[in-house]
Amino acid sequence: MNLGSLKRRFGGNTFLLSVTIAMFMLMYLFGLVIYSDQNFGTMQTFLNMLIDNAGLIIAAGGMTLVLVAGGIDISIGSVVGLVCMMLAWLMEKQGVPAWTSIALVLAFGTFFGFIQGFLIAYLKLQPFIVTLAGMFFCRGLTAMISVEQIAIMNPTFLAMAQKNIYLPFGATMNKRGKLLFPFIHPNVVIAIVALFAIWYVCKYTRFGRALFAVGGNEQSALLMGINVRRTKLRAYVLNGFLASLAGFVFCLNTSAGFVEQARGFEMEAIASAVIGGTLLTGGVGTVVGTFFGVLIKATIETFIRCDGTLSSWWNKIVLSILLCFFIVLQSLFAIWKAKKKS
Repeated sequence: MNLGSLKRRFGGNTFLLSVTIAMFMLMYLFGLVIYSDQNFGTMQTFLNMLIDNAGLIIAAGGMTLVLVAGGIDISIGSVVGLVCMMLAWLMEKQGVPAWTSIALVLAFGTFFGFIQGFLIAYLKLQPFIVTLAGMFFCRGLTAMISVEQIAIMNPTFLAMAQKNIYLPFGATMNKRGKLLFPFIHPNVVIAIVALFAIWYVCKYTRFGRALFAVGGNEQSALLMGINVRRTKLRAYVLNGFLASLAGFVFCLNTSAGFVEQARGFEMEAIASAVIGGTLLTGGVGTVVGTFFGVLIKATIETFIRCDGTLSSWWNKIVLSILLCFFIVLQSLFAIWKAKKKS
C-alpha cells in the first residue's frame, strides 16, 4: 500500500472509527493484564458486558440515526423509564399478557417518535426543545402511573429475562473441575439483531443514504430531490420505536418499573454515539462505531467492578473525559478537512 492510498483511507471518516476501535482494544488489553486474577479475560466477562448494556446498544443505535440526520433526542432515557413502568403496570396491575404489553409499549414508542418527528420536521421546532419537553412529559407520566416500584412477576416475562442461551465455545473449568460454557440472555440477541438492522438500513437503503445527505447539508439534499421533512420524520419514528425496544430490553435486566429508572440514559447514548465517531453536526456516523462506544463504557464499568475500591461515579467521570476528547478530536478533524478542501 503506497502513501497516497494510506492517506485516502485515513483521511476519510474511517479515521474516527479507527481511533475508537484502537482505544477499546488498548483498554481491553489493559484489563487483561491488570485484572487477570479477576477473570477479566474470560468469555463470560465479555458477554456480561453485552448483557448489562443490551438496552444501551439499541438506544445508542437509534440516537446515531437521529444525530446523522442532524438532530438530537434527549428524551430517550425518560422513554426507557416509562416503558419499564408501563410494562410492570400493565402486567402486574392490569393483568395484561406479557406479549400484549410488549406490543403496546412498542406501539407507544413509535407513536411518540412520530409526534416528536412531526413537530421537528414539519413545524420546524428545535430538536433540543421538543425532546426536552418529551423528556419531562415521559418522566412525569411515569410518576403518574406509580411512585412506587412495581416488581414484575409475570411468568412469561421472567422466563424470557432469565433464559440462558449457552454458547458451544469459550468454556472454562471451575474449582470443582466442572466445565462451564458461557451464556447470553435473549436481550443480547435482540440488541445484536437491532444493531444489524440499523447498519443495513444506513448502508444499503435509500432512506439511509438520505439520512446522511440531510445531516450533511439540507440545501444540497433538497437539490438532490430528497424529501428532507419526510426523512427527518422517519428518523424520529424509527428512533422512537428503538427507544421503546431499548426500554423493553432494559426491563428484561431489571424486571421492575420505578420512577428514577434509566435517568441519564440519554447522555450515555449520546456519549456512545459520539465516542463511536458520530458527528454532533450531522452527516457522519456509523452504528459499528457506536457499538464500540458502548463497549468502551462497559469496559470502564468492568474495571470498576474488578477493582472493588473505586466509586461507580468514576464511570461518569471517565466517560465525560472521553466525550470531551472525541468532541475536540472531531473539531480538529473538521478543521483539517476544511483546510484540505481550500
